[in-house]
Amino acid sequence: MHLFSSVNPFFILSGFFVGLLVGQTGVGGGSLMTPILVLLFGIHPSTAVGTDLLYASATKSVGTLVHGMNHTVDWRIVRRLATGSVPATVLTLLAISHYHIGGPGSGQVISVVLGIMLLLTALSLIFRQYFLSLMGPLLDRVTPSQAASLTVVTGVVLGALVTLSSVGAGALGVTALLMLYPRTPMAVIVGSDIAHAVPLTLIAGAGHWWLGSVDWPLLATLLSGSIPGIVLGSYLSAHIPDAVLRPILAVVLCIVGGRLVF
Repeated sequence: MHLFSSVNPFFILSGFFVGLLVGQTGVGGGSLMTPILVLLFGIHPSTAVGTDLLYASATKSVGTLVHGMNHTVDWRIVRRLATGSVPATVLTLLAISHYHIGGPGSGQVISVVLGIMLLLTALSLIFRQYFLSLMGPLLDRVTPSQAASLTVVTGVVLGALVTLSSVGAGALGVTALLMLYPRTPMAVIVGSDIAHAVPLTLIAGAGHWWLGSVDWPLLATLLSGSIPGIVLGSYLSAHIPDAVLRPILAVVLCIVGGRLVF
């Protein structure tokens, strides 16, 4: 992609729109940015995934700083997730390189994986409370050591899925942590998930850069829109109910995910 094609006002607007949603809901970075790049702008899925991973790393670094200052990050949970996700990310990147998943004929495969991840994310947004209440009696019997082991396993799954599709670190990660740590405050769950997403997306994004699937001018343009969007979205989050935003986001993800899969 040429430089002039990346410096596009619609990329800035897209970054602002996604940043606005992330600031309001904590979800929507990879879930919306990657399909926007693929479906609206015709960018190859592997390039969209690689660029979005570094985009997510930069934006969530800001979120981690805020949560860290507010003491809403449980670094023990972050370490457990990273213990599983970092090796899984590296192995997934090696598999992508070995099997040429990022090659010219890979677009359909990545699009299907991305679509499935979007649908799973939407389901986790819609049925999160129902699922948690259903699993409550079983989860109450999970011991602290079992929760620690399952957190590492969760990290492995997130590492592989996020590296392939750039989706899942937000909604799926939060849902898993809510099941494993039901007595932990929601703010700490979200903060810990965001903090873990930084090394995960940074390593995965660096790997995609090594594979040649990152568009740097595009990344800079998206960030120029998303940073003010995140600031505004964080402000508006106190005025717009989360119960209103999450169903809307879930419906959008279902539509986009279905479009990619089918």
